Amino acid sequence: QVQLVESGGGLVQAGGSLRLSCAASGRTFSSYTMGWFRQAPGNEREFVAAITRNSGITYYADSVKGRFTISRDNAKKMVYLQMLSLKPEDTSVYYCAADRRLRIELEANEYDYWGQGTQVTVSS
Repeated sequence: QVQLVESGGGLVQAGGSLRLSCAASGRTFSSYTMGWFRQAPGNEREFVAAITRNSGITYYADSVKGRFTISRDNAKKMVYLQMLSLKPEDTSVYYCAADRRLRIELEANEYDYWGQGTQVTVSS
C-alpha cells in the first residue's frame, strides 16, 4: 500500500511557475507508475502527466505538453510536477496518484491510490 501527500500548490500569476511535490510512504513505491491529475469545480478529474517506474517513459496531456514536466526520485519516494508558463485554465486541485500496472493509464479509475490534493490558482 502507498500513502501519498501533495504539497507546493498556491496562488501564482499567469506566466508564473510552481513545483508540486508528492511524498509517498510504503516500501514498494518504485514499483508504481505515478500520475498527476487535476480537477476544477464542476469538472471531471483529468489526466495531466504520468511517469513509469524507472522514469523511462513520461506522457503528458496535450494541454500541458511543453509546459509541465513530471519526474520522480525513487530513493526519496518523491514525485514532482514542474509547471511553467501557467495559465488561468490550469487552476485546479492537483492530485498525485499511484498505479500498480506497468503501463501508463490516462483514466483516473485505473489508479489505485490517491493523495488529498493541493490547490493551484492562476490569476490573470
